[in-house]
Amino acid sequence: MTLIAGSDPEASRAKGGASRWTTRRVWSLAGAAVLVAVVWAFYAWNGAQTTAVLSGTVRAATLLVLGAMCGMIGERSGIVNIGIEGQFLMSAFAAFTIASISGSLFLGVVAGVSTGLAMGWMLAAMAVGLRTDQIIAGTVLNIAALGLTSFFYDRGRSLGQLKYQAIELGPLADLPVVGTALFNRPPLTYLALILVIVLHVLLLRSVWGMRTTAIGEHPGAAATVGIDVIRLRYLNVTLAGGLAGLGGAYLALEAVGTFTRAMSGGRGFLALAVMIFGRRTPLGAYAAALFFGFTTALQNQFQLNDTFDIPAQFVGMLPFVVTIIVVAAAGLFGRMRDPAALGQPYEVR
Repeated sequence: MTLIAGSDPEASRAKGGASRWTTRRVWSLAGAAVLVAVVWAFYAWNGAQTTAVLSGTVRAATLLVLGAMCGMIGERSGIVNIGIEGQFLMSAFAAFTIASISGSLFLGVVAGVSTGLAMGWMLAAMAVGLRTDQIIAGTVLNIAALGLTSFFYDRGRSLGQLKYQAIELGPLADLPVVGTALFNRPPLTYLALILVIVLHVLLLRSVWGMRTTAIGEHPGAAATVGIDVIRLRYLNVTLAGGLAGLGGAYLALEAVGTFTRAMSGGRGFLALAVMIFGRRTPLGAYAAALFFGFTTALQNQFQLNDTFDIPAQFVGMLPFVVTIIVVAAAGLFGRMRDPAALGQPYEVR
C-alpha cells in the first residue's frame, strides 16, 4: 500500500509531541515571567511582607519537595507510596524526642532519618515482599504513625534553647527580593536543595536511575538482563523513606521547632500532588513545591494580617483548594503517563 506524503503516523506523533512540548515550555516561561513581575511589584509596594511571604514559601517548599522525592523514587520503581504522611509524622516525633533528650539537633536528625528508613523498609516489606495492596500498605503506615505518636506524645517536652541558626551565603544573602528567602536559611534547607540536584542527576543520568526506570516500566524485561527487581525495589523504597524521614526532622526541628499531634497536617498527601505536577522529576517537583509553598505562605500572611473577614478555617483551605484546581488543570500541559508497572506486584518466575 502506498503512503501519501506527509501521512507517516510516526512522524505525525513526533510532530505532535514536539508541539505539545513547545506549548508547555511557552506556558511555563510565561507563567514564570508573570510570577516574577508580580513578586517584584509587591516587593516595591511592601518589601518586608514580600520577604516574609517568600521566606515562608521556601520553608513550606522544602518539606514538600522532600516528600515528593520520596514518592518519586517509589513510583519510578513501580511502588505507590501514600504513606508519606505517616513517615513525616513518625520521623518528626522521633527527631523531636531524641533531640530534646540528648540536647543534640544532629542526633535528632539522625533519629528522624533512621525512622524514615525503617518505615520505608516496612512499606517495602508489605508491598514488595508480601505483595500486599500498596494503597492499603501506605494507609497502615499513616494510621499507625498517627496512633503511636498521639499515644506517646508528651505535652511538657520541649527543645529548650536548641534551634538551628540561619547560615548566610556571603553577598548572595544581600540580594534584593530573594537574598533572605534563598541564601539566609538554616542548614537543612540547603541540604534539601543539594539533594534535589543530586537526585535529579542520579535519576536521569546514572545507571541506578536507568535501572529504577526499568523496574517501574517493565520489571520482567529488567529481570531478563540481570536486574534483581525485588532487591532494587526494596532498596529504593527504603532509601526513599530516608528522604521522608529528613522531611519529618526538618518539620520538627527547623520549620516548627516543636512537636504536636498530627502536625504533618496533610502535607504528605500534598507532596504527592507536587510530585505529579512536577512530572516525577526532582527539579520539576521543586518548582511545583515553590508554587504550592507560595499558596501556603500567602494563606499564613492573610491570617496574620486578618485580611479577610471570614473564619480562619476557610482561609486555611487555600493551599488545598489550589491543589485541586492545579491538578485538575494539569491536562492543559499534557497528560503524564504513569510507569507501566506502577502498583503491580512483581513475582519472581
